[in-house]
Amino acid sequence: MAYVLQVDFKMNGPFGDEMADAFSDLAKSINEEDGFMWKIWTESRETNEAGGIYIFESKETAKKYMDMHSKRLSSFGITDVNSKIFAINSKLTAITKGPVKTPSY
Repeated sequence: MAYVLQVDFKMNGPFGDEMADAFSDLAKSINEEDGFMWKIWTESRETNEAGGIYIFESKETAKKYMDMHSKRLSSFGITDVNSKIFAINSKLTAITKGPVKTPSY
């Protein structure tokens, strides 16, 4: 079963193309994380928030990444981080075209 890791936090930029340029190496490194499947990067310039929606192969790999990422954000001075892990209902997600592999039942 795949799991969602939802993360958001306050930050004062960069956003848009500047964010893409600043964090492209980080984005590439995330691909190497244990159990990582994909990520949607989120941002709101209006509310000074950023974060992401991650998919991991297991709850354990999502939790391991969440703990590591919280420490990394803290080292950047970002301490008010909201993180949650959810199981994915693959059958319903497939109906609504979610890009998550549906396990055989």
